[in-house]
Amino acid sequence: MEQDILEQIAVVTDRIAAACKKCGRNEKEVKLLLATKTVSAEKIKIALEAGYQLIGENKIQEVKEKYEPLRHCSHTGHFIGHLQTNKVKELLKYNIKCLESLDRLELAEKLQHRLEFEDKYLDVLIQVNTSGEQSKFGVSADRAIELVQQIATLKRLRIKGLMTIGLFSAEEQKIRTCFQLLQSLSRQIAALEIEDVQMQELSMGMSNDLEIAIEQGATIVRVGTAVFGKRIFPDSYYWNESSD
Repeated sequence: MEQDILEQIAVVTDRIAAACKKCGRNEKEVKLLLATKTVSAEKIKIALEAGYQLIGENKIQEVKEKYEPLRHCSHTGHFIGHLQTNKVKELLKYNIKCLESLDRLELAEKLQHRLEFEDKYLDVLIQVNTSGEQSKFGVSADRAIELVQQIATLKRLRIKGLMTIGLFSAEEQKIRTCFQLLQSLSRQIAALEIEDVQMQELSMGMSNDLEIAIEQGATIVRVGTAVFGKRIFPDSYYWNESSD
């Protein structure tokens, strides 16, 4: 199992390097986030001990279950799934560095209130629904800038960039259009020079489309199945979430 995981990570990092070379980017600009939904702590430890320390969970329950087994392994935890407002308190218990899926003002206000109470700050990415699908979470593209401006007033939240899931499709141009839209929004927001808002990160691209995402400026690619193997259900099942 250990050898398989390390070999698969090597394949993914080679893909990242090749994609960067093809479009003239420095591969150091792109971080590999290991998407660890349904992956055991034992498997995650193999990657962490090999030096791949950025991981992302989709469910609070899994963050909670894996917290103790992983707490002594150096790593940076992101939350990449849909977060219900009633789970804010739990999210902040488990040393999550960044919430990549902030997509509505109500959630931002709940986070702000809890962060004030705990005297903490939290890095966030604004999740944008770039495909326009009703099954996807994320603020609509035409409301993304307004939401960023609103959340920027909540000083416990540090906006670091944008995130999208993109379209699950075999048609590369349709996928590329989603990523181009996120990149365009990032540039528009950066040009506004909103106080305390940074557009450092573009989190987009997964196992099947990371090359296209890198071509369009991704700084974080979220890879699970290409490293840990296929899950029981396809990605579209896991990312069409009604709860966390």
